[in-house]
Amino acid sequence: MHALLEKLDTGLIVSCQPVPGGPMDNSACVVGFALAALEAGAVGLRIESLAYVEAVRAVTDAPIIGIIKHDLDDYDVRITPTAAMARNLGTVGSDIVAFDATARPRPESVGDILAAIHAEGALGMADCADLEDAKSALAAGADCIGSTLSGYVGNGPEPTLPDFELIEKMAGLGGFVIAEGRIRSPEQAAKALAVGANAVVVGSAITRTEHIVSWYRDAIDAQGHDARNRARG
Repeated sequence: MHALLEKLDTGLIVSCQPVPGGPMDNSACVVGFALAALEAGAVGLRIESLAYVEAVRAVTDAPIIGIIKHDLDDYDVRITPTAAMARNLGTVGSDIVAFDATARPRPESVGDILAAIHAEGALGMADCADLEDAKSALAAGADCIGSTLSGYVGNGPEPTLPDFELIEKMAGLGGFVIAEGRIRSPEQAAKALAVGANAVVVGSAITRTEHIVSWYRDAIDAQGHDARNRARG
């Protein structure tokens, strides 16, 4: 196992990605999220954009998974979709560069993106939607594979629970597996490790206040609605 991955093994990686355009979408907040997460015991960070990776790298030497989210006119892939973006993430201090490794049409191949990542001395994390994505990414030379995009490819409704089945199957491939996607409780994080993940990424449930508040609000509103109905009955 690569020494960098050993640092992440059996640990929590916190994704410090504020809601785009929200009140916390600034370098000071992202750096604050990152330092607070590390102080509490996170072993690594997942950071979006060159500016935010650079800002966080300036205050810590903890492992950073860097990504760029970029919408393209002709393709659905949007997580670090080009080799140039991957290369730039390595230049500003990402230890690992994550990218969309799904089988969807793409502007550049997984192999080209991995070559750019490795040229900067970084490791490549393949964000996958299914087991075939993971197999192909490992064959292309990915250093680790993630369940990040499970449930986000296709036309159906987005699931609400983590894809534990995919995580378990990915673990059977023999690579370093990072569980990511809809992990919203300590129990779910622990289960991801129990079914075979090497590390777990948690984002919204820790660093997106707007999402967390909405979960509580919806639950409270539903309970209040039920209580009012019972009172009327």
